[in-house]
Amino acid sequence: MGITMTDSAAERVQAFLESRGSGVGLRLGVKTSGCSGMAYVLEFVDEIDDQDQVFESHGVKIIVDPKSLLYIDGTELDYGKEGLNEGFKFNNPNVKDQCGCGESFTI
Repeated sequence: MGITMTDSAAERVQAFLESRGSGVGLRLGVKTSGCSGMAYVLEFVDEIDDQDQVFESHGVKIIVDPKSLLYIDGTELDYGKEGLNEGFKFNNPNVKDQCGCGESFTI
C-alpha cells in the first residue's frame, strides 16, 4: 500500500526542509508510548539507511523503517489548522482504537 501525504502536508514538510537547509525527506515511524500503546514519530532525515523503505508523495520522500511499516502501511499524512491549533494528522487505516487525546493508538 505505501505511505502518502496530502498537498498541504507536502507543502509544510518542504517548507520545514527549506528552512532547515538540509535533509532528504521525512521519517515517519512509531514508538511504544501513550495510554493506547503506540505513538507516531516524525523527524527529518539526512541519510537513508539500507533497510529503510522510501515512498515519494508530492515530491517529498517519506522514509519508514521496516518495523514501523507494519503499523503504518497505508497511512496518509495530512496537515491542517483548526482554530489556533495546527499540526500533522495521521489517517491510518490500521488503527483499531486511539486514546481520547489522540496522542496514541492501538492496532
